[in-house]
Amino acid sequence: MPNQQNQRAEYIARINRVIDHIDRNLQHELTLEELARVANFSRFHFHRIFSAMMGEPLNQFILRLRLTKAATQLHDVSEKSITEIALDCGFSSSAAFARAFKQRFQMSASTWRENGVLEKSKNGKTNSNSQQLLGKEGKANSLAAEYSMGDWLLEMDPETRTLRWSTKNMTTMKDVTVEVKNFPEMHVAYVRHIGPYAGDSALFQSLFEKLGRWAGPRGLFSNPDTKVLTVYHDDPKLTDEDKLRTSACITIPAEMAVDGEIGKMTLDAGDYAVGHFEINADQYTEAWNHVMGGWLPQSGYQPDDRLCFEMNLNDPNKHPEKKHIVDICIPVKPL
Repeated sequence: MPNQQNQRAEYIARINRVIDHIDRNLQHELTLEELARVANFSRFHFHRIFSAMMGEPLNQFILRLRLTKAATQLHDVSEKSITEIALDCGFSSSAAFARAFKQRFQMSASTWRENGVLEKSKNGKTNSNSQQLLGKEGKANSLAAEYSMGDWLLEMDPETRTLRWSTKNMTTMKDVTVEVKNFPEMHVAYVRHIGPYAGDSALFQSLFEKLGRWAGPRGLFSNPDTKVLTVYHDDPKLTDEDKLRTSACITIPAEMAVDGEIGKMTLDAGDYAVGHFEINADQYTEAWNHVMGGWLPQSGYQPDDRLCFEMNLNDPNKHPEKKHIVDICIPVKPL
């Protein structure tokens, strides 16, 4: 049994390396031969192994990630043309992109950008029962009604000289502060989950326990600079639940080696909107909406094309009220 577990861990590690490589190189041509080399499998066997472990063929996986990235950029990066976005996401031409986008989302890329589609069904089509097609002003009005934007105040932190948005009057989250901070590049070891995760505290506990069994003997928890993170690779509004990827992470020295199911990746340096929260386990969605829907639309910033993550700052089991102290970190750049 231990030998079988080690073999499974090796397969997971190889597939994770391929996924990370795809994520960082979506704008380039990705050949089967190249990805098979990354996985250290033969070309013939790699394609079958990937399909069996991921539940979809390799080409479909790459296409889905490219379309998701493009859909996000169409919504968030107004200065880029549709053709620029298509090429940036790895499509050979604007015509190829247009066909693929319409097939997945049942509308053209220009319609998606103009109307800001917020909801879709699990097969990629917009949900006709709850479809919301809002222009920029309509979206702002909707968010204003939902989040009472008038309660937000812009402040300058006198010590760090950074701008901070804060509110004192939200009914369920009081004294929330959001600030823009510059993070250095971070190297992390991770355990990855693919599938649904919303509200599943037992899942996250198991992921971090597995990561902890690896990190503890290596002395990582005794280092005061070590950070524990949860990284989200996919937008749940654009990705089917069974395809969502999340990683339980711990920061490590750049030169530290990993093995088995423990993977290694790099989180890019840059500016992040950081929302500081002390919440219950069932308030994560509300907290994310608080930053994305309440703070971001009036901040002067827009999301950047880097990974979002949570910085986990405590053990909720040791908190007197079982609260989660967490920083929600969203990569941003000026509008």
